[in-house]
Amino acid sequence: MENRIIKTIQNLKKHNMNGYYVTSVEELHELLTTFLHPGETIGCGDSITLDETGVFELLRQGPYCFLDKHKKGLNSEEKREIYLQNFTSDTFITGLNAITTDGKLFNIDGNGSRVAPILYGPKQVLAVVGTNKIVDNVEEAIDRTRQIAAPLDAQRLEKNTPCTKLGKCIDCQHENRICNDFVLITGQFQKERIKVIIIQGNYGY
Repeated sequence: MENRIIKTIQNLKKHNMNGYYVTSVEELHELLTTFLHPGETIGCGDSITLDETGVFELLRQGPYCFLDKHKKGLNSEEKREIYLQNFTSDTFITGLNAITTDGKLFNIDGNGSRVAPILYGPKQVLAVVGTNKIVDNVEEAIDRTRQIAAPLDAQRLEKNTPCTKLGKCIDCQHENRICNDFVLITGQFQKERIKVIIIQGNYGY
């Protein structure tokens, strides 16, 4: 695994993205705070990884203007406003569905609110990903996301899609389908705008 992590980080740099490796939640929090500044606006994508590693709480308790989409009582219009504000945030923090050893990032999204700010808008993107999501190539990244991550996420969101019952993707056309946007990032114009933090362990789906 160590060789795979080293290879992944080296290849991220070839694509104008930076890679980092931490072995614990404490190290993750310490590293994240070095990239964040008091008073800046921070947006976040929906992410089990960020929840499991305590990143949401770190942001809520820190000296930041956190665009918290998980705040209780938000209606759909208020959430949409947060999604739009994410584009002008100083930093957008997100999880990833998969990362390849040749330095590519892959995500599947339902409505695009998570993948869109990764692609454009925020000055800085910090992506947190567990070592369980490192794969060898794009084909494995797609397969992992569709057959593992998407069914579990659909269950979490209480979608009435076939994958929630079958435990696998059958490429359905259900109205509640969450596999709508397939986004592969192979590089960046702006050097080091995207920083990927790999954390040792199984986090997220």
